[in-house]
Amino acid sequence: MLLSIVFSFRNEEEVFPELLKRVRNTLNPLDLGYELIFVNDASTDGSLELLMKYREQDERIKIINMSRRFGNTPCVMAGLRLAKGDAVIYMDADLQDPPELIPLLLEKWKEGADVVHTTRTKRKGENPFKMWLTKQAYKIINFVSNIDIPQNTGDFKLLSRRAVNELIKLNEYEPFMRGIVRWIGFKQVQVFYERESRFAGETHYSLLRSINPVKEFIRGITSFSELPLYFALIIGFIVSLGSFIYLFIIIVTKLMGMHLPGWPALMVTILFLGGIILFTIGVQGMYLARMYQDIKNRPPYIIESKVGF
Repeated sequence: MLLSIVFSFRNEEEVFPELLKRVRNTLNPLDLGYELIFVNDASTDGSLELLMKYREQDERIKIINMSRRFGNTPCVMAGLRLAKGDAVIYMDADLQDPPELIPLLLEKWKEGADVVHTTRTKRKGENPFKMWLTKQAYKIINFVSNIDIPQNTGDFKLLSRRAVNELIKLNEYEPFMRGIVRWIGFKQVQVFYERESRFAGETHYSLLRSINPVKEFIRGITSFSELPLYFALIIGFIVSLGSFIYLFIIIVTKLMGMHLPGWPALMVTILFLGGIILFTIGVQGMYLARMYQDIKNRPPYIIESKVGF
C-alpha cells in the first residue's frame, strides 16, 4: 500500500528538520510505502531551498509551489488532487499535531473507516479567549447547519482513496474543509489527542492579525445552512405581529383617554427596523458573495511548479 501525507505550509523553515525526523521515525518501521507532499503557499523564507536539499536525499519528498499565497484550504486541495496514496493524511507542518498519531489513524482505516478525524482534548499554548470564541462559533455553525461538525476537530485527518476521490470532485471556490469532509459521508470515526504548542515560529492564524477565523466562520454558516436566509421572513412575521399588538394597545388607550408620547416610541421603532433591514441585507450579501465567487468560475489556486511528480 501507499500512504500520502499532505503538508500545507508557509514559512516553516525552522520546523522542517524536526518535522521530517519525527515523520520518518514514525513511518519507517511500518510496512508501507509513502510519499510526503509539501504544498508551498508562497513562502518568503528558506523553506523551499531547505526542502529541495532534503529531496536530494529522499525522493519520496514532493513539492507543489503555488503562484502566490492562496491559503491553507486551496493548498490542501492541491495536495489531495496530486496524492496517489491508498490512504491520504493531511496535516499542518507546525508540529502541533503529532506525526506519532499516524499509526493509530492507519489502524482505524484498516478497520474500515473512510475518514479518521483527530479530536483535541487539550490545546496547549492557545489563547483562552480564542478557544472560547472558536467553541461558540462551532456551536452556532452546528445549530444552523444540516451537518454535525465535531468540536475541536481540525485539519489533521486521514481519508481513504474513495473519500479523496469524492472530495476532489467538488468544485466549490472556497470550501469549508471541516464541513465538506463530514458532508461526503462514508464511515467516519474519531481519535483523541492533546495538541502541543507550536514547535517554532509564530502562528499564521492570530485572532487579531488575521481575518481567516472570521472567513472560516462565514464559510461554515453559508456552506451548509439556508436558515439565515429565512431570518428576514421570521423577523418580519414577528415585527408584523408586534405592530398589530401595538396598534391594538394604541386604540385601547386612546378610547380610555390616556396620553401616549409618540416620539420615543417612533424613534425606537425606526432604529429597530433599520437595524433588522441592514442585518438581513448583510446576511444575503454573504450568500451572494459565495455565489459571485462560484459564478466567476476562477480556479481556486494556480500551481507555479511541481517537483517530484
